[in-house]
Amino acid sequence: MKVKNSLSDSDPKKGDKIVMRRGKLFRINKRNPRRKARQG
Repeated sequence: MKVKNSLSDSDPKKGDKIVMRRGKLFRINKRNPRRKARQG
């Protein structure tokens, strides 16, 4: 999982979902798990 300053490059067409868990933003992707990222 990458830690990034910004998740604004997320693309729902590529299967990205942005969710907030434990006060942090996560990008989850079942189609392409390499795109997993956390903000902060």
